[in-house]
Amino acid sequence: MMGVRVRLTEGALGDWQPGPPTDGVGSRIVFEGIVRPVEDGAEIDGLEYEAYRPMAEKQLALIGTELVEGYGLIGMDIEHSTGFVPNFGCSFRLIVESAHRKEGLAAMGDFIDRLKARVPIWKRAT
Repeated sequence: MMGVRVRLTEGALGDWQPGPPTDGVGSRIVFEGIVRPVEDGAEIDGLEYEAYRPMAEKQLALIGTELVEGYGLIGMDIEHSTGFVPNFGCSFRLIVESAHRKEGLAAMGDFIDRLKARVPIWKRAT
């Protein structure tokens, strides 16, 4: 992976199948957001995600590019669900490739904070 790749996918994300690392990669960090069966103390069947797709894709790519450049990363792969994701399904996956773990871990946390503040994706428990 080089640069930034963004995908919005209908429903739960499938299992991640790692490919070979890009030249220079010393760290590949994978974060997956999993739907919990309880939201605000109530049992749920899953989460329904809605996105303003053009802006969501643009913001995800922009945040990814800011962080790849700012932290000197090798690449970032971003995938988020739209539609219904059942309990224990994966609704978000972020893969960060870097030369060293320190910048990859810092970028991972920074990305998630920026996503929550800037990306028009909403969830509703069902």
